[in-house]
Amino acid sequence: MVANEKDRMPLLGHLQELRKRLLISIISICIGGIACWFLYDWILELLLEPYCQIRGASGSDSIFGLGCELLVTDPLEPFSVRLTIAGYGGLILSVPMLLWQTWRFIAPGLLAKEKKWAIPFVLSGLLLFIAGAVLAYWSIPRALDFLVDIGGPDLVSVFSPSKYIGFVIKMIVAFGIGFEFPLLLIFLQLLGVLTPSALRRSRRYAIVGVVALVAVLTPSGDPFTLVILSVPMILFYEIAILVGSLRNRKMRTEA
Repeated sequence: MVANEKDRMPLLGHLQELRKRLLISIISICIGGIACWFLYDWILELLLEPYCQIRGASGSDSIFGLGCELLVTDPLEPFSVRLTIAGYGGLILSVPMLLWQTWRFIAPGLLAKEKKWAIPFVLSGLLLFIAGAVLAYWSIPRALDFLVDIGGPDLVSVFSPSKYIGFVIKMIVAFGIGFEFPLLLIFLQLLGVLTPSALRRSRRYAIVGVVALVAVLTPSGDPFTLVILSVPMILFYEIAILVGSLRNRKMRTEA
């Protein structure tokens, strides 16, 4: 059984549909960004918490304040930081809508039974992103500890807002995107681009590729972060193979 003929679209129709989904996604990100602009103070306190943890653990005070402040050296930097938080925050808040628009775009190419998986797709994608973001937030103090200590005691770490906030947000986004890995593999199998057997044959290369991808995605580059994200992604690879195999077995049984 193939997708319903009435769901087939010419190339121009696919491009128009893609434009529609992208437009809705951009509007969603903008709305989320506006919300984060007004929630800036609360979000900034949340993002500063990992830095406050390592400052408190070291038992040392900041050279210019109570211990958790960031040093501004550019008069435009506070505005830039607020824009950064609003932009990335809007992206993160719009993840459910982005997942839904992705589903709406690929749904015409799926079987009739598979189109009913819309809600599980969006919910699982959202939960995976949240799980990745939480894991990133937990790992940030440990990554900062490594990065601060590796230079030795003669180096005093005083972070600028743009560098520190950019580091934290990129870690959260990288982990969130990394945790979407199984969804990508599963739906490539649904579309017939990949098969479980092909994934099994490529397992060794995939492991090397995952580690290399994590090294590029994560801004810290420390061994702890590399391991803490690579291991779940490798497990997700195996889960995607299992899900694809179970789906193929079910299709053979129903045939």
